[in-house]
Amino acid sequence: MACFEVFKKSKIMELGGEIEGKKIKEEQEECTLDGTVDRYGRPAIRQRTGGWVSGILLLVNQGLATLAFFGVGVNLVLFLTRVIGQNNADAANNVSKWTGTVYIFSLVGALLSDSYWGRYKTCAIFQVIFVIGLVLLSISSYFFLVKPNGCGDGQTLCGPHSPIHISFFYISIYLVALGNGGYQPTIATFGADQFDEEDSKEGHSKVSFFSYFYLALNLGSLFSNTILVYFEDEGMWALGFWVSSGSAFVALVLFLIGTPRYRHFMPTGNPLSRFCQVIVAAFKKWRVEMSAGKEDLYEMDGKDCMGRKILHTHEFKFLDRAAYITSKDISLQDQGLHSPWRLCTITQVEEVKCILRLLPIWLCTIIYSVVFTQMASLFVEQGAAMKTTIGNFRIPAASMSSFDILSVAAFIFIYRRIVDPLVGKIRKTNGRGLTELQRMGIGLIIAIMAMVSAGIVECCRLKYAQGECVNCDGASSLSIFWQIPQYAFIGASEVFMYVGQLEFFNDQTPDGLKSFGSALCMTSMSLGNYVSSLLVSIVMKISTKDNMPGWIPGNLNRGHLDRFYFLLAVLTIVDLVLYVICAQWYKSIKLEGKSQDMDNDNDDDDDDDENDKLSV
Repeated sequence: MACFEVFKKSKIMELGGEIEGKKIKEEQEECTLDGTVDRYGRPAIRQRTGGWVSGILLLVNQGLATLAFFGVGVNLVLFLTRVIGQNNADAANNVSKWTGTVYIFSLVGALLSDSYWGRYKTCAIFQVIFVIGLVLLSISSYFFLVKPNGCGDGQTLCGPHSPIHISFFYISIYLVALGNGGYQPTIATFGADQFDEEDSKEGHSKVSFFSYFYLALNLGSLFSNTILVYFEDEGMWALGFWVSSGSAFVALVLFLIGTPRYRHFMPTGNPLSRFCQVIVAAFKKWRVEMSAGKEDLYEMDGKDCMGRKILHTHEFKFLDRAAYITSKDISLQDQGLHSPWRLCTITQVEEVKCILRLLPIWLCTIIYSVVFTQMASLFVEQGAAMKTTIGNFRIPAASMSSFDILSVAAFIFIYRRIVDPLVGKIRKTNGRGLTELQRMGIGLIIAIMAMVSAGIVECCRLKYAQGECVNCDGASSLSIFWQIPQYAFIGASEVFMYVGQLEFFNDQTPDGLKSFGSALCMTSMSLGNYVSSLLVSIVMKISTKDNMPGWIPGNLNRGHLDRFYFLLAVLTIVDLVLYVICAQWYKSIKLEGKSQDMDNDNDDDDDDDENDKLSV
């Protein structure tokens, strides 16, 4: 009997332990709160998916893919001049157009990922295209372009090349542009998806991820800007391109390895049709008299297909007509004939408002991208016209961008560990330092300093060159290390501008348009490259006269590149003034169920929270 009681108690304890164990396991297997799912479409379990395990894997993937991309991009201007045989102005323009095309393709990737494929599938497909483009570039360089072997080192000329070989080259580099362009905005957003912003701990990690993402991007390019650039500068172009191909392939393999652990947001359909529905519905009701309140505005119950609801705001009131419920809408609803081309939800209307509010800020970032793109073109040509030797060792001009990378790494640490906490304590904002808008404004100020620094260095370089031989093609005796400040300023400005942009556009876009938000950053770079190309063409046309070769001739010793840099500084100052005005006007998106770090106003309050704007 005693044995039976002991056995009974042990069974009860065992059963109780199993129940308690199940409860503990259920608590541990808590689902994410932001609506992410696993690869089977089930709600994502926090402990089994996402987090820094997936985040670190994607950061390594980004570093290797960036190494591959910059193995082509950072030295492309010299490849075009030394191997293809183009002059400096044409090469700079072609690099700007190619880089701009990279970022234009980011819109393609964003549209496919947000609307149809989802971010995982989009990343995988475009990485495959990226690898194919790099392999074709390596083959074309090895068999057709770098002939005779070792040419393109600045001493031995290559070519001539047949139109077929040139066409093959352009097809390969634009496949690289398509692959990298479609992949870049999607991987940034996909990485952020691995952190649940509704959870306080993971939400903080999500903000940090963008800084580490940009750091991984720059560290990945460090190898390209030093080792690969050196081999390419010595004429070993095919070797450099094959290394880039291998790095891209390893990045793709690592990305696929993490498949079981990734979190996913489901695609939400084509946003263009949703935008058009709001515009059409608003115009259909343009004569309707609306009441002052929002009680007659239409919204669906529960979470709709676009993700979390967006709370009503008071800007662009004309668009509210698309969500205004009329007697005719009620009649159609009763008949089961609801049409989104006549009646849209508040969330759908606010989605359009959100994009309209972002556009002025986005437009103000384009001039910064014009400044940034000089690092891959005119900075390299300027450095090539300076003293690049230390003893018998020749420093590749493109490798100077490594100082930009070191500056990015240093300022990310300085900002995250020193500036942000210090500003948070001074402003008493619970550890939150500068807002994204404020950081972007600081980035513009530092960009002005970079252009002034580059202009001063060019004045000194010209002074040395003219004292030696003004019409000579030879380099000035001024050391290339005088370029360090302008590269360092660009790196510091990137930390404030581009990291701030990534965080800002990702945070301020609706759930169904997160990749589009990241693509906005890329397209501002794209338009910056096209504007740079246009600006160079205009400047050359105006400055080229009878006996004057223009500001940016083939022989920089006869030009005035310094004036072009000072022109960019003036344009950036004008852009900064416009940006401050736009930032003061901007108001943050308000998502239902999300703590508003940048907006503490009630839905019906028209007063602007000071954290919504750039404090001047």
